Amino acid sequence: MRFTVNRDVFSDAVSFAVKLLPPRPTQPLLSGALIEADGDQLTVSSFDYEVSARTSITAVVAEAGRALVSGRLLGEIAQRLPHSDVEVSLLESRVEVRCGSASFSLPAMPVEEYPQVPRVDSVSGSMPADVFSEAVSQVSLAASKDDVTPVITGVQFEIDSNSVTLTATDRYRVATRSIDWEHRDSGDALTALVPSKIVTEVGKTFSGVGEVQVSIVKDADRELIAFTGGTKTVTSLLIKGNYPPVGRLFPESIENYAVICTSELIEAVGRVGLVLEREAALRFSFAEGTVTLEAAGTESAQAVETVDAHLVGEEMVVSLKPQFLLDGLRSTHSEFARIGFTRTDNPGKPGPVLITSQRSKDDADEKSFRYLLQPNLLLR
Repeated sequence: MRFTVNRDVFSDAVSFAVKLLPPRPTQPLLSGALIEADGDQLTVSSFDYEVSARTSITAVVAEAGRALVSGRLLGEIAQRLPHSDVEVSLLESRVEVRCGSASFSLPAMPVEEYPQVPRVDSVSGSMPADVFSEAVSQVSLAASKDDVTPVITGVQFEIDSNSVTLTATDRYRVATRSIDWEHRDSGDALTALVPSKIVTEVGKTFSGVGEVQVSIVKDADRELIAFTGGTKTVTSLLIKGNYPPVGRLFPESIENYAVICTSELIEAVGRVGLVLEREAALRFSFAEGTVTLEAAGTESAQAVETVDAHLVGEEMVVSLKPQFLLDGLRSTHSEFARIGFTRTDNPGKPGPVLITSQRSKDDADEKSFRYLLQPNLLLR
């Protein structure tokens, strides 16, 4: 194997391929980056039996072949190469990398023992990459970080004939976003539970490719999802298990709500929350014209601030964890946010609050994104 390739193109390809490599692979081979040169194409890929990444770039191939080297090391080298064309060759059991005055010699791992990288030929559907990326950023932060319950560490994809809904929860909150979807197969409804870290990385990586194609495969041999944008593809095994029916938690309608300038409330929460201990909640008192934020911290430290608000319905008092609230407000991606209130049979325990985006104080809220947050019990 021997080829010459543009330094920046090579660095981008390697960086993409090794980004999802596991920090502690179960086998040394699974820490490798597979390099395949043939014709005028260079393919760089990685695979750990659960997640794969593959991309192809143009190269001047003098001798076809394939080699397997340490992915992390190759990625670090590729990022720091001088600005010159890169020459890579396989000489017996070592991979030589030369660029300008720099040269590296890396041990090659046994490529014949490397597992076959998954390939998916069918396409279930597609969606605009920028819209998908925004939806991922709004939803994935609500996925659980606790591996004790794997089923809620993922993002649930629910696909029908013309839309896909992404949903995530960590038991304390639920975030969901619906976006347009163009079916490419039979049009049957599909579901897929995808690890949130994979969805997050795909959303960032494919944000500027124009279109993201999605393939969902469920058969006797495998259950996986593939995301393709341009010449880059990521595949992931699906999380097995039944996702909790969190959709039924959302109220059909809310008559009691407040509309607030998103940035003003974010800034106020940040200031008032300075006196709080970790995990403590802020008290929010909603009245016509204002919402009052109150925090009681350690050593008698206290903070109070008021923010303009337009209230519809009855006055309401709720206690919310600042970080969870900030996540919801920032995810609205809008100038104004609507905070809707629900009630329970217990007057001392308010129901969940529903956060949605709103373009202005008077416009109806935009319901493609919804963020449901469970309040803390009020301290009396």
